[in-house]
Amino acid sequence: MAEVLVVSSKVKKFIKECGCNTSGETIQVLSAAIEKLCKRGAEAAQSDGRKTVMARDIIIDHL
Repeated sequence: MAEVLVVSSKVKKFIKECGCNTSGETIQVLSAAIEKLCKRGAEAAQSDGRKTVMARDIIIDHL
């Protein structure tokens, strides 16, 4: 993946507010996770006959 899909400064600020630092690879890993969630959401919408990804299409299984 070449494009970063998260706002690095906001992620780093949030993690800093949680009392931690952000490693260099964290942003790439988060972007890859977001990309995977979006692809799965798009697939779910298409299989349901829709062109719009809805909240119900985004399944987060690690929370």
